[in-house]
Amino acid sequence: MTLDAYLDRIGYAGPVAPDLATLRAIHRAHHFAIPYENLDVQLGRPVVTDPAAAFDKIVSRRRGGWCYEMNGLLGWALSEIGFSVTRMMAGVRREQDGDIAVSNHLILRVDLPEGPWLADVGFGDGPLDPYPIIAGPIEGGLFPYRLEAMADGWWRLHNHPAGGAPSFDFQNAPADEAAMAARCLWLQSDPASGFVQNAVVQRHRPDRLLLMRGRSLRTLTATETLDRLIADADDYVATLKADFALDLPEAASLWPAITARHEALFGT
Repeated sequence: MTLDAYLDRIGYAGPVAPDLATLRAIHRAHHFAIPYENLDVQLGRPVVTDPAAAFDKIVSRRRGGWCYEMNGLLGWALSEIGFSVTRMMAGVRREQDGDIAVSNHLILRVDLPEGPWLADVGFGDGPLDPYPIIAGPIEGGLFPYRLEAMADGWWRLHNHPAGGAPSFDFQNAPADEAAMAARCLWLQSDPASGFVQNAVVQRHRPDRLLLMRGRSLRTLTATETLDRLIADADDYVATLKADFALDLPEAASLWPAITARHEALFGT
């Protein structure tokens, strides 16, 4: 694990220092270079919360990842630069599902002279930039987000209106690593998990957001939404490579399950 290899993976060649400008630049570079994806879950390959495993997968093998991998890798890299980083756990859809959701998402608190900031490259379609842990709208990027201070020390990130999940909640405290590892295992193994049921790939670009769920590809810009239905297994593999920078021929084996899920949800 070397910082230079990570910086090369995200295409970042700028100055490196534990300051806000570097944090913002690396956060954006990571978003643009590395897609959010759960294809290892679909392929039956184990996923863990260890940053070393994420480095091997995302940097060495040039894959994407989900929150435990994406933010685990980013947190490691920021610590190597000299940032003060705290791994924290959050609950996606806690507003709907209750406290059982807590630990289904890894986020990062980065303590700066400007105060505590939240870094998160693992929400898929979340804010492009890190943001201060202060209630109010989140500036930057193409879409509107908002951070809400709630009772009992909880915070809620409100996603943009076209987002896949409406929100996630967190408390400003270090993660329970054992609870997070157990949730990571459940999310990739239980038939009730949305990550088991659905293949998901998402990627930020400077002028758009790409979201592929199953065989539906959606492109969001600041002014329009474009939808395309993936035609077949060859089209799926080609789209992964062209739009998401994922060279993964074995993803063709997922096509029968992807089409079956699509028909179950939407019919033929």
